[in-house]
Amino acid sequence: MTLRDYAIRYGFIVLLFGLIAYFAIAADGFVSPQSAVFIFQSVAITGVLALGVTATLVVGGFDLSIGSVATSAMMAAAYVMVVLEQNVVVAVLICLLIGALVGLINGWLIVYMRVPDLLATLGMMFLLVGLQRIPTEGRSIATGMTMPDGSVANGKFSDAFLALGRHRFDFFIPNLIPVSVIVLIVLAVLIWFFLEYTRFGRMMYAVGSNERAAELAGAPVKAYKIWAYVISGVFASIGGILLAARLGRGDIASGNNLLLDAVAAALIGYAVLGAAKPNAFGTAIGALFVGILLQGLTMMNAPYYTQDFVKGVVLVVALVFTFALSGRGRR
Repeated sequence: MTLRDYAIRYGFIVLLFGLIAYFAIAADGFVSPQSAVFIFQSVAITGVLALGVTATLVVGGFDLSIGSVATSAMMAAAYVMVVLEQNVVVAVLICLLIGALVGLINGWLIVYMRVPDLLATLGMMFLLVGLQRIPTEGRSIATGMTMPDGSVANGKFSDAFLALGRHRFDFFIPNLIPVSVIVLIVLAVLIWFFLEYTRFGRMMYAVGSNERAAELAGAPVKAYKIWAYVISGVFASIGGILLAARLGRGDIASGNNLLLDAVAAALIGYAVLGAAKPNAFGTAIGALFVGILLQGLTMMNAPYYTQDFVKGVVLVVALVFTFALSGRGRR
């Protein structure tokens, strides 16, 4: 293996550790339990959404609706518990159903109506952004709020639901690992095993690599593509559940950056270990990288409007490094 091969395979991992070392020196308090908790919490939600995006990238698609699906799930969870006064099980099931339904509609539009994936999911994004605001006329949902019909919402988030976003487990030191991180790890392992070691997952890669060849080989290409979007929708709804549990309210503005961060994590995953393809492990590392980058910039008091620029620079450099140096992007 040449030096160039080593650089392609391990360059991003070196960059990740270099970033940690830089912030440890430049940002006071970066190496602290409190900082770690903030990073873990942000990584968990971003990572879950990014894993869903990865499933669509595997089949050669792309899902722009994940941020709005997550926000819709968050608003739905709040509405079910605060306004309808239902329990946590009902709220979670409704959120998952919303994610699966949106994914199914996206897949149907793309596969059977032949709408390009970017346009179909972009249209769904706008639809959901408007739909999630209708029940409360654009207001966030919280206990004691006055509804449009004049009634008062007296329900509240159950303790069991809030624990999904706020409880932390001991790990060497007390209260270090949030429940949401455990959820991310479990989902990452499941989607990694599913994509890499099951026939269904390998066929999804085959569809993304050469859809026509997979179809000629007898693979139900349409079904694989639709399932990819269903997975993306369900994962996005899980992210919304975790966000609602963390905030304890249905905040219509809290999901604004979810799409950009999740997409960045999924695409950065291409550069991890020189994979040059969508993969669950790379996506998880990409989410960790985004979380560390944002936490470090915040602790250095970098202006908020520079953070997206820095993320964009890192993403472009990572992808150029992966595809240009390795030559895997050539046809």
